[in-house]
Amino acid sequence: MSELSQRPANPVVGESMPHEAARLHVTGTALYTDDLVGRTHAVLHAYPVRGEHAHARVTRLDTTPAMSVPGVVRVLTADDVPGVNDAGTRHDEPLFPSEVMYYGHPVAWVLGETLEAARLGAQAVEVDYTDLPSLVRVTDAIEAGSYQGAQPTLERGDIDSGFSSATKVFSGEFEFAGQEHFYLETHCSLAHVDENGQIFIQSSTQHPTETQDIVSHVMGIPANAVTVQCLRMGGGFGGKEMQPHGYAAIAAIGATLTGRPVRIRLNRTQDLTMSGKRHGFHATWKVGFSDDGLLQALDATLVADGGWSIDLSEPVLARALCHIDNAYWVPNIRVHGRIAKTHKTSQTAFRGFGGPQGMLVLEDILGRCAPLLGLDPMELRRRNFYAEGQATPYGMPVRHPERMEAAWSQVMSSADVDRRQQEIAAFNATHADTKRAIAVTPVKFGISFNLTAFNQGGALVLVYKDGSVLINHGGTEMGQGLHTKMLQVAATALGVPLSTVRLAPTRTDKVANTSATAASSGTDLNGGAVKNACEQIRERLAVVASGLLGVPPRDIRFEAGIVRGLGTDAEVSWEELVNKAYFQRVQLSAAGFYRTEGLHWDATTFQGEPFKYFAYGAAATEVEVDGFTGAYTTRRVDIVHDVGDSLSPLIDLGQIEGGFVQGAGWLTLEDLRWDDRDGPTRGRLSTQAASTYKLPSFSEMPVEFNIALLDKAHEEGAVYGSKAVGEPPLMLAFSVREALRQAAGAFGPVGASVNLASPATPEAVYWAIEEARAGGSNGLVIEGIPAKSTTSVPDTKPMLPNAERGQYGVPTGV
Repeated sequence: MSELSQRPANPVVGESMPHEAARLHVTGTALYTDDLVGRTHAVLHAYPVRGEHAHARVTRLDTTPAMSVPGVVRVLTADDVPGVNDAGTRHDEPLFPSEVMYYGHPVAWVLGETLEAARLGAQAVEVDYTDLPSLVRVTDAIEAGSYQGAQPTLERGDIDSGFSSATKVFSGEFEFAGQEHFYLETHCSLAHVDENGQIFIQSSTQHPTETQDIVSHVMGIPANAVTVQCLRMGGGFGGKEMQPHGYAAIAAIGATLTGRPVRIRLNRTQDLTMSGKRHGFHATWKVGFSDDGLLQALDATLVADGGWSIDLSEPVLARALCHIDNAYWVPNIRVHGRIAKTHKTSQTAFRGFGGPQGMLVLEDILGRCAPLLGLDPMELRRRNFYAEGQATPYGMPVRHPERMEAAWSQVMSSADVDRRQQEIAAFNATHADTKRAIAVTPVKFGISFNLTAFNQGGALVLVYKDGSVLINHGGTEMGQGLHTKMLQVAATALGVPLSTVRLAPTRTDKVANTSATAASSGTDLNGGAVKNACEQIRERLAVVASGLLGVPPRDIRFEAGIVRGLGTDAEVSWEELVNKAYFQRVQLSAAGFYRTEGLHWDATTFQGEPFKYFAYGAAATEVEVDGFTGAYTTRRVDIVHDVGDSLSPLIDLGQIEGGFVQGAGWLTLEDLRWDDRDGPTRGRLSTQAASTYKLPSFSEMPVEFNIALLDKAHEEGAVYGSKAVGEPPLMLAFSVREALRQAAGAFGPVGASVNLASPATPEAVYWAIEEARAGGSNGLVIEGIPAKSTTSVPDTKPMLPNAERGQYGVPTGV
């Protein structure tokens, strides 16, 4: 067992405990970035001047009228930028653009004594535009050849011989939607400038170091003149990995020019219409199976809708390609990747980071093809699982594939799937207008950043003379419980009670050059760094204890605040030992560092081992669907998920539950709509409020929700044997969508294959039911076996006025 993963006796890790700030959260006393405004004197408020065009050139910008509005202090434009007028890491995101690239793109910012004064000032700014051609739908961009960024290809085996050996071949097309982050706290920054020109920014950011970098180059000053602090976030989900930087830079410019603190906080409508989303994708595919249902070949093209700038679209696409296989062995595979450039918000990171999009493509293929292969979808999935000795299409060995099988078997047993399938069959046989179905789907998700350099973390641990401990680390807290786990790691590594340790807010002047809290790597990277720093201090203290207890340093043990020596009854308290060490001039602080070993990746050949390990899981979901409306309920969910040896089981259970519900929201409810008609509102986000964008709530929760952590899943080489938990559970929600597909198919003849849109809203489920009633297989090209039916669903109007058929995977024939 590696030193990193080995746990001492009676560790604090592994104990179930509440979130470290839970009491503050539920009492409303937890402070977020915008709460600091009321504690800050003479704050100015910023408000954007937005171009209401999908694509247009700014031909005139007159700020003079705004200055006559009472309370307006200044209008910020491109002329005020002292450094580089760009907020993107690829220099393709002008902070003050001369060309509007999406509806609502800010072209200037007004600073006012109050938010209302700034708003009125923004209305007074005069801007003239010349409209330019715009691309709103990803299919329009594909047709126009509008792409940006890298165009990778993932390839293994011989695709032609793979299809030649396949006896059953299918091809199809699939377009599916993105997702709004809808974190409770919108984007927010508060900037101060001191008498030396040092800029201090409080920011709701998942990546303080990159916020620091962007502010540095926008301001034309070195990074050491910028300090960024993230107290905590009211949710992030990836939406605050890249996109807070520009807002922090605007606040920094304003604070520098006026000498006063400047606050930017987007209201909900602004945040929805200005911030990036999960990437929607368009996929075309061809797949081949053997007679016994084994995958033989897959040829696909995935096009991510990147929006107006590149942002993180390249690594999102890369992860999608690296996860298209999910838990399945595909011997011959070729997948092309493209990023469409459209005139929409710049799409960005979102929990799963492309992995869900890639996996959804193959899960959709298996769900559509299983009936035509004459196989139960569960059996089709299980028999294609990876086996020992096999590798991914990008050349990474699949370690511990038996854990996938173990999670699958455990959920099949605990959910009593076989018995319930019989009950469902009996129910469906006696209910013509209501159908039920149960689906089980797997997850295999790689953990680490695609870019190897990002897989490093730092920490600063301070032990004070009274024995109390303060830890700083490079990760940010967005409600996911990272700080709770870091407290447990520090207490375990030092051998002290949890009450001894306190955690400070994340700051770039305490831990430098950190990576984003993303890619589910926050615990692995920062936990490794915290443990490393604590071990440095403990080794020094062991030498001091050796002199006090008369045993060699290697025989000193730290546990629960008591320091003992093996073979002796002598002991000393932690506090006394620390005090003795101070008077012996022993250093009581340490900077820790961790780098993930064993990673390598060649982005040109798309080969290597980009992940430290895979997290596995399986979920069984039962649904009931109404045949008249497509409305449905989730009756029961059972999950078995692999988190290694959990550092904090209560936190992990919460993450699994939350991730699953967020995934179910993406796949079934959350329907992003942009206005793609010609006219003055072209490119406008239509779903720009909770009234038009449906989020999962208590009413969507299953009546029965059972979650279990996979046993005997210790992960060698990870901090205390744990595994990441943030992103992988989201993809367990595929089981909801597949259950809905099967329930819709139950309205048709045996073996009916139905296409199901994503999100699978009640309208989409209704059209799938209609397709099943017509015989199924609509929109699917079938080779090697006769089609069940290719009858189109009758061309009737959608049930809701804003339902746009043909969008997000509704069958072509509909």
